[in-house]
Amino acid sequence: MFTEQFIFDLLRETLRIAVVVSAPVLMSALLAGVSIGLFQALTSIQEMTLTFVPKLVAMLAVFWVSMSFMTRTLVDFFQATVIPSIAGS
Repeated sequence: MFTEQFIFDLLRETLRIAVVVSAPVLMSALLAGVSIGLFQALTSIQEMTLTFVPKLVAMLAVFWVSMSFMTRTLVDFFQATVIPSIAGS
């Protein structure tokens, strides 16, 4: 049966996997935002679409490139942790 310790361990591992899977996209948004902000500060251009569109493009590109990593990480997590715990109960 599911013990309190098992549930806490599963929750901790789930949160770790969520951070690992979302890190590439969030880091690309951070880097794109900082570089665009620096560019805007240096050139005094304050255009709102200049911040949104490149950040969106960078996030979509990194998401597309890292999609196999994200899928593999989630499948491994489910096959190693979630499915055996469901089958064992």
